[in-house]
Amino acid sequence: MLINLIGMPLNLGADKLGANLAPNVYRKNGVLELVESIGFEVEDLGDIDVLSPNEDEKFKHHPKLKYLDEIVDANNKLAKTIYNSISKGNLPIVLGGDHSLGLGSIAGASKAIKNIGVVWIDAHGDINTHTTSPTGNIHGMPLAASFGVGHESLINVFEKRIKIKDENIFHIAGRDLDQGEIDLINSCRGKFYTMDIVKKIGIEKTVDDMLNHFKGKVDAIHVSFDLDSIDSKFAPGTGTPVKDGLSVEDAKYILEALATSGMMCSLDIVELNPLLDQNNVTLNIAMDILKNTLEALKSSLDEELSA
Repeated sequence: MLINLIGMPLNLGADKLGANLAPNVYRKNGVLELVESIGFEVEDLGDIDVLSPNEDEKFKHHPKLKYLDEIVDANNKLAKTIYNSISKGNLPIVLGGDHSLGLGSIAGASKAIKNIGVVWIDAHGDINTHTTSPTGNIHGMPLAASFGVGHESLINVFEKRIKIKDENIFHIAGRDLDQGEIDLINSCRGKFYTMDIVKKIGIEKTVDDMLNHFKGKVDAIHVSFDLDSIDSKFAPGTGTPVKDGLSVEDAKYILEALATSGMMCSLDIVELNPLLDQNNVTLNIAMDILKNTLEALKSSLDEELSA
């Protein structure tokens, strides 16, 4: 299996400097060499081109959505890249970048694989809309838009269609949810395992429930992992850190299970902000989690070949 690394130097969805620097930081710290050391062929597809608007024009295209046209443009490009990668039988890994990139990664993956599931691992719901968001930051909206709720420009990224069924969503680690998101969660057929639930039932049961939720239901799973799902005391270098989250081992366990399930078709790693990191601790966590995930995937693929 060929791994495609895709940089998404996008910070417009978070409206905060830093996340746009992450792809380059990953490369400078040996992410290509890391993937190769595990035994995979790797191709770096470079960075998606992101427009650079003036800050005073953030509401130019919509009064409640910051940098709308620029974010849609970047995600259209990302979606095409993801679609091409999966269509060739490769595994695309998106190195972000803020979580508004989920619009493009889901759009591309869902064109390549029609009946797709999404695992969204995040402290935040990311299911706000322009009518519910207190900030207008689009990185809080991609999951809702992907199942058809929100502004039409976000819903119709790449193709004019709804990208996923809401029942094919499994969200883990939420603990900083806006009221509008809570209302939508209550009407949504997807599964939302907040940190309260994860702590109550344990990480093993959470992962079992996640895998069972998708069994016989979808053809593949897109995984979108936000570093702020990890407790802020471990991972400070994200744009919106939140306490009382996953441990690093919890995060590894979830992603390892997805890697060995045989269903993971694409992966986002988002919201590393090098300007907020402390001695590269969050970067090192991200690299460690990626290493563990790909080692599990490689082991699983090798077992299949030898069977």
